[in-house]
Amino acid sequence: MPGNAMKPLPKPAPAPAARPVPSDAVAALLILEDGSYVMQLRDDIPGIFFPAHWGCFGGAIDKDESPELALKRELREELEFEVGAARRFTRFDFDFAPHGYGSVTRIYFEVQVPRAAFRSFVLHEGVKFRAMTGEAVLAERKVTPYDAFAVWMHMNRNR
Repeated sequence: MPGNAMKPLPKPAPAPAARPVPSDAVAALLILEDGSYVMQLRDDIPGIFFPAHWGCFGGAIDKDESPELALKRELREELEFEVGAARRFTRFDFDFAPHGYGSVTRIYFEVQVPRAAFRSFVLHEGVKFRAMTGEAVLAERKVTPYDAFAVWMHMNRNR
């Protein structure tokens, strides 16, 4: 930084009671007919991973629930969107052992969204949503890192 300007300090970690708890989860790569991705601006609240960041819709897999059913439930709860077909795209495994937890999995599904369905979304979680090109997702400074990587993988799947 020029001169004597100091970098702003990062936000402190949330208090232990407000720290997010990792769990197996699903996420939707919601893709419109023009190839853009529907992304959610996450709430700015403690207790969630990456508050106030753009990310994919989805959430935790409930006990005794398949990933496919979790995806359909989450999209119904968050957007009032009834998923017809969803194709499993990829999964990421995270090791939280250094933080006192085990490993968790995040499974991504590709979901084609007709424009009419997009226009009828009703947001129940997050601040807002919007359609973004893959390039715009990757250029956005505040995207959850794992969701940005999933979008990058999806954009480059035919290489």
